[in-house]
Amino acid sequence: MKLFRALARLLGAFLATLAFTGPALAVEPVLLDDATRRIELWPSVRVLYDAGRTFGIQDVLAARHRFEAHKGAHATLGMRPEVVWLTVPLKASDSTDGDWVLDFDYTLLNDIEVSVVSGGAVIRQLKLGNARRYAERPLAGRTHSAALEFERGKDYELFIRVDSIGAKILPFSIAKFSAFHERAIDEQTLQGVLASLALFLVFYSLLKWASLREVLYAKYALLVSMSALFSVHFFGLGEQYLWTDIEWMQRRFAGVAALLAAGATALFVEDALGSDLGARMRLALRWVAGILFAAALAHALDLISIRVVGVFMSTLGLAPALMGLPGAIRREKRGDSTGAYFIIAWVGYFIASAVMVGVVRGYVGANFWTLHSFQIGATFDMLVFMRIANLRSARLHREAQRATSERESLISMAHSDPLTGLLNRRGLNDALRGALDRSSAERSLAVYVLDLDRFKPVNDQFGHDVGDELLIAVANRLRASVRAGDAVARLGGDEFVVVAEGLSGIGQADDIGNKLLDAFVTPFALAERTFAIGATIGYALAPVDGMEPAALLKIADAGLYAGKHAGKNCLKRGSA
Repeated sequence: MKLFRALARLLGAFLATLAFTGPALAVEPVLLDDATRRIELWPSVRVLYDAGRTFGIQDVLAARHRFEAHKGAHATLGMRPEVVWLTVPLKASDSTDGDWVLDFDYTLLNDIEVSVVSGGAVIRQLKLGNARRYAERPLAGRTHSAALEFERGKDYELFIRVDSIGAKILPFSIAKFSAFHERAIDEQTLQGVLASLALFLVFYSLLKWASLREVLYAKYALLVSMSALFSVHFFGLGEQYLWTDIEWMQRRFAGVAALLAAGATALFVEDALGSDLGARMRLALRWVAGILFAAALAHALDLISIRVVGVFMSTLGLAPALMGLPGAIRREKRGDSTGAYFIIAWVGYFIASAVMVGVVRGYVGANFWTLHSFQIGATFDMLVFMRIANLRSARLHREAQRATSERESLISMAHSDPLTGLLNRRGLNDALRGALDRSSAERSLAVYVLDLDRFKPVNDQFGHDVGDELLIAVANRLRASVRAGDAVARLGGDEFVVVAEGLSGIGQADDIGNKLLDAFVTPFALAERTFAIGATIGYALAPVDGMEPAALLKIADAGLYAGKHAGKNCLKRGSA
């Protein structure tokens, strides 16, 4: 915790160039001149703390001398529990039209009371803050703002009482209506773009989850939705558009969303890094997620305060990054880019969180960049984590493809002849049974059994290597001679089988058998030698000759035997 605060202070020093701090105490009133369309009031503010919560406006007017210049970071008082009073001197120029807007550009402020004082008398009082109904706001909008009127040439003082259960972040300004609306539109546009991006990522991840059944995308969807809703709430869009005047949402939702987002991050890291974390670390991350989810429920039920939520977020909120870092490093060292993406995301998250915690704690000044730091960091993390999820999904897909390929390879090896690549006996039986299921009287099936003529002398004279080359050549020629979809198998030695289905009858069966015989008319040229071998073929016809594979092969064998006795190199249909 001390290290984190120290780093936050260092970042605060770095960001001091971005945060306009101005002089410690303005000796002159803020001049309201229409040529200056927007004026930051914090550089001119003085502060008085009301620990007893007893001061009224008359008490404060009587205690003007007790107001002091704020010596901390720009526009933030941190998590101080006291009621704070602010005062700013104003002077309306002779050229102003007198119409201005006072705007507090931090929405999570519960109670703001503004008193306009002139000549020692209170001339107007306004009540702002999200503790009041949205319809009661002086100006309906995202921020706490009100229209003020000033008379030319007169001096005024603003006395502002702020009471809030969370951080007292107070970037406030006074602006002309045109400048106020321009700034409001710019912020609305930015929030609309970022919210739309988050909404797209949520829908995309849910579709991925539904289609791929990868629970990592569901965890991602929870992470993104809670981060996006936190930002929507933080910048006032929730109150303006989604949950107007729901007190629970105003007081509890920011803490609940932050805790749920941190818990979902722990589950995402545990799932994405997997075995690289080790069993104990994975279990620890699940426990972290469970504790954060339990804290979210406790805060939702008003069992723990927002200050306790801050303790959870500043400790366990960082746990997923710290606990997952060793696994990410191991993965990066293996050359897996997922590890590098995690490290990049966590660097961005740490910087953004440190800046935001620094603002909340009062160490870092509040300005556009620091107030948006968490949202910018969260958006960056959303995109990087989506890349991580897609990389993990692609890796799982590749592994599934590889497993399928290996399984198919094993199946192919179990059903194939290792020499020729044709079907073996097991593969033939499967192919034949499938073909028989599709056969009928109109769609006959022929089973041809081939035995090579004059092969044994070649094998004996030239050796088994040449004999094997000849068998491979025969297999290739048979493949080229059959129709697409016909099965070719080698049962062993020089015995081959061809299965042809979808035949019109015995005439087409004879034609196919004679074509197989013709495949042996041309001699086979191997290793500068020519071998003239033939084939004797017997065949059976289904369903005429039967519908059982073994019976058909037996009938075809009988035809082959008859052909051998008839002089070889011929086609014979067997008989039962």
